[in-house]
Amino acid sequence: MTKTEILREQKRQEKLKAERERLEAMREYERQYGDRGMLCGIDEAGRGPLAGPVVAGAVILPKDCEILYLNDSKKLSEKRRELLYDEIMEKAVAVGLGVVGQDQIDAINILQATYEAMRKAIANLKVCPDLLLNDAVTIPRVEIPQVPIVKGDAKSVSIAAASVIAKVTRDRMMAEYENLYPGYGFASNKGYGSAKHIAALKELGPCKIHRRTFIKNYVSEKDL
Repeated sequence: MTKTEILREQKRQEKLKAERERLEAMREYERQYGDRGMLCGIDEAGRGPLAGPVVAGAVILPKDCEILYLNDSKKLSEKRRELLYDEIMEKAVAVGLGVVGQDQIDAINILQATYEAMRKAIANLKVCPDLLLNDAVTIPRVEIPQVPIVKGDAKSVSIAAASVIAKVTRDRMMAEYENLYPGYGFASNKGYGSAKHIAALKELGPCKIHRRTFIKNYVSEKDL
C-alpha cells in the first residue's frame, strides 16, 4: 500500500472506531434492562404534518446487534434511512407497524391517534416482547411493562431502529399520495406545512388526506 492509502485506511478505521463507540453509548438502556427479557423499541413518525397518517414502528433487535450509523431518523439523510431500513428489516427479530389515518386523527386528536398507532404496531409483532422502550411516552391500555425515555430515538438503538422504520414507511406512503393527489408536493414535503404546501392548500383547497383539525388557519370553514 502507498503512504496515501495507508493514511486513508487509518482514517477509515478511526471513523469506524468512533462510530462503534457512539453505538455502544446508545446501548445504555438495552444494557440496563437486558435482564428483563426481549426488548422492543417504539417510536412514531408524522405527529406534526397537515396531511397523511401517523405511523408507529415497533422493533425487536437481537442482543448486541450492530447496525452502523443507526440514529434518530431525523438526524439521517433520506438515503441513509433507506439503507438502514433494509438492514433493520433483515436483522430484526421482529418488526411491527401501526398506521392511523387522518380521519381518526381528526376524530380522536393526534396524541390519542399516536397511542393507537403504537398499540397497532405492538399487536403486529410476530413475537411478544417483555419490555417496551418508548420514545418519551407511556402508551395507555398496553399490558407489557414500559420505559418512557425522553429523546429516546437518540439514546436507544431499539428506539432509533423503530424511528427509522416508522419514518421510511410514512415517507414512502406520502410519495404514493403525491400520485393520487398531485399539486401539494407530498413527495417532498411529506405533508408538513412548507410554504409551497400551504400555498397549494390555499389555492386548491384540501384533499382527502388533509387533517381538517390541522388546517383551520389556511382554508375557509366551508372547505373543512
